[in-house]
Amino acid sequence: MATTTTAHRHRAVPPPRGFARAELEARTARAQRAMAAERLDALLLTTEPEVRWFSGFHTRFWESPTRPWFMVVPADGAPIAVIPEIGAAGMSKTWIDDVRTWPSPVPEDDGVSLLVDTLRGLPRRHGRVGLAMGPGSHVRMPLADLDRIRASAPMMLTDAQPLLDRLRAIKSEAEIDKIRHACRLAAESFDAVPALLAPGVTERAVARAFVTDLVGRGADAVPYLALASGPGGYGDIIMGPSDRGLAAGDVMIIDTGATFDGYFCDFDRNWAVGRADEAARAAYRACWMATEAGLAAARPGATAGDLHAAMWRVLQSHGARGEGDVGRMGHGLGMQLTEGHSNRPGDSTVLRPGMVLTLEPGMSFAPGRLMVHEEDLVVRDGGPELLTPRASPELPVV
Repeated sequence: MATTTTAHRHRAVPPPRGFARAELEARTARAQRAMAAERLDALLLTTEPEVRWFSGFHTRFWESPTRPWFMVVPADGAPIAVIPEIGAAGMSKTWIDDVRTWPSPVPEDDGVSLLVDTLRGLPRRHGRVGLAMGPGSHVRMPLADLDRIRASAPMMLTDAQPLLDRLRAIKSEAEIDKIRHACRLAAESFDAVPALLAPGVTERAVARAFVTDLVGRGADAVPYLALASGPGGYGDIIMGPSDRGLAAGDVMIIDTGATFDGYFCDFDRNWAVGRADEAARAAYRACWMATEAGLAAARPGATAGDLHAAMWRVLQSHGARGEGDVGRMGHGLGMQLTEGHSNRPGDSTVLRPGMVLTLEPGMSFAPGRLMVHEEDLVVRDGGPELLTPRASPELPVV
């Protein structure tokens, strides 16, 4: 297998890590204006992206499922952290001054009483606390503890998912810089993939070299990597690599979600090994042209459903059948690999400047053979800004 030892000579300059206090304060102020409009006395946050968006608190300790973490955003003033004692030192480095802790884990009362007391101490104007309850959300605590909070809290819990989605959908330029950098690093590693491909090389070996290269370039982590290959095409787009050896005539895809400073890229690239048949070439061109249609449609005021329709018309004209072949054709992107809306029929999410999303047209072009493309973009007033360098319009053969 060829090496990529010269690939690190020209490193992309990373943007600053973290966020200025002024940006975090502005996010909270935006949230509080939205809360007032929806008659909420507070927001209750339980998941890592929610807590990080308001506080800037960034740790991998969330990988441990043992301890719950809470943050309360009152109607006025700074958020209140209600967290395990082990996180106090880290939270004290953020702009959050009110940090309330308990010596978690305490299964019999893992922060529940402290959280309820915090809610009781807030002014009650409307008797409603917002908690994310909608699609894509989860509550990061034991169900029994949630039941206790519902029974003991002085205010009714109500769904704040739409509010939180709207807030996080519009990215600041500092957030966009982090996503753009993650995209740039992944693009450089994708450029190095052809040197790895040869008959007999296993999918797992390619994946290992790709991840090593990407982290070496400056990515913090590669939480998501899908790799698949097969004669003339691949049959899935979500599984990890296998020990299958590549062969002439294979088509291979790598789809990666790498992070920089807690923000994801999410895009893929396709290659053929040695040769490609016309069916694979035609499917690749169809997906490439569908992406062009999606880019043309990605304007402020359009809906996510409009993006799907624009891409689907192109795929359908090239023989795609059945809109459910690969599901949605893209989604929101940011602190999570997929967040917010889906580019699917009927999604009425309106595109606004500053939204970051993916275009992901795909089609089944033969039994057991898929072709999928994905690019990342920012919605801008004058037209979308691609965060990923555009894929080749023809299937690369290496």
